[in-house]
Amino acid sequence: MGDPKFLRRTYDTPKHPWEGPRMEEERRVVTKYGLKNKREFWKAQSVLRNFRGQARELQARLRAGQSQAVQETKWLLDRLTRMGLLSPGSPTVDDVLALSVEGLLERRLDWLTFQRGLAPTAKSARKMIVHGHVSLNEHRVTRPGYLVRRDEEPSLSYAPTSPLTNEEHPIRTALREKATAPPVPAPVESAEGGT
Repeated sequence: MGDPKFLRRTYDTPKHPWEGPRMEEERRVVTKYGLKNKREFWKAQSVLRNFRGQARELQARLRAGQSQAVQETKWLLDRLTRMGLLSPGSPTVDDVLALSVEGLLERRLDWLTFQRGLAPTAKSARKMIVHGHVSLNEHRVTRPGYLVRRDEEPSLSYAPTSPLTNEEHPIRTALREKATAPPVPAPVESAEGGT
């Protein structure tokens, strides 16, 4: 046991710190999902690594014919289905092995807030959550990295005590204007013909 003030890390860092393609991929994901830093990306990778490790272990135990492994497989698949990582059909252990980090990041509260149109960008969604403007099931949630369960998703809205509940709030007005604005056409590149 260690000192409770100094908790263990809940993630693993990359083995080699300076790999160009990996760093570029991390930067792209951090920018797209509005993460605070690469540490949040590494935490998501570690969570996913744990799920995959459980799935591989269960696959081996199922091949060995252990009866307890059948029940544990059902528990794992039910949990991941409730979290929204697997489709509600009839998932298999192979589906767990096929999960991606981006699939996990799309279940974060800040990303779902942005996707629902409650915030103009993923970064601003993060700020709104930290400042207490977003609620799930009428309870204010202030952790942007909270993984939203499938049954909680319909209740995602502005907090009842937030000034953003007013339809005339400047952020709500800007969001409505952005939603009704016609799409901006992409610039056309002119092909210069040389002689």
